[in-house]
Amino acid sequence: MSSDHVPSVGGNLLLTALAPRDMALLRPHLTLRDHSRGDVLFEVGEDVSHVTFPLSRTIATLVVPVSGGKTVETATVGHEGAIGGVVSQGYLPAFTRCAVQIDGAVLRIDADRLREAKSASPTLNDLFVRYADCLLAQVLQSVACNAAHSVEQRVLRWLLALQDRLGSDVLPVTQEVLAGMIGVGRSYVTGVLGDLQDQGLIHVGRGRIHLPDRARAEAACCECHGRIRRHFQAVLGADYATDGEMVAVEPTPPGVVPPETKRSASPEARP
Repeated sequence: MSSDHVPSVGGNLLLTALAPRDMALLRPHLTLRDHSRGDVLFEVGEDVSHVTFPLSRTIATLVVPVSGGKTVETATVGHEGAIGGVVSQGYLPAFTRCAVQIDGAVLRIDADRLREAKSASPTLNDLFVRYADCLLAQVLQSVACNAAHSVEQRVLRWLLALQDRLGSDVLPVTQEVLAGMIGVGRSYVTGVLGDLQDQGLIHVGRGRIHLPDRARAEAACCECHGRIRRHFQAVLGADYATDGEMVAVEPTPPGVVPPETKRSASPEARP
């Protein structure tokens, strides 16, 4: 469903981080849409003509189809970011499939309109360059994680990344969906979840997985989840709540030295 009415952009952290003058370049071109779980935003080989901003609890994933009908997740995107035409200028064939995993509303803008806005505003362009860097970091870390770490750790990484975007310890994800994200059979992921539940790291319910102790889950997870969070903090100025949810991004404007850099460069800060 689409609508000409554009709600507050507060449901998307990337849009909220824009200065009013930059937001004014985008607002007239944004349209609101509702998506159900399983909706495909674009398929492999299709031209990506729009950039999509998930709002609030809406979650989409980028997955690569592999042989045997399986898929492997390369990045998960929620209210912290955007999907499609972020790195490129849009209207290029997609390498991955993008599907909605948790239903909800999104804002969309034609890729050409976003390109024009980035050309008109260095600060807006800088924000999207920084986000594109963070999105690429997710993809690269996912590749490393899939190659180096156990399925148990990969499951915890994906669940923690989902919690970062939902701010809830009850995650609306099925075993079937999780198996599709990790790229293993459902029976295999059922055994993995059983092992994690026996360790008290998760509790599996009907259509949902509960993370009762985030600190224990983080300790049992590989380093990949923490590395991505730190990269978002360094590049996008991401701010996280005590429950792990990313609640704001505030990148340093172009040409301004971050306070941390100033402190580390000062004589007092040197060993």
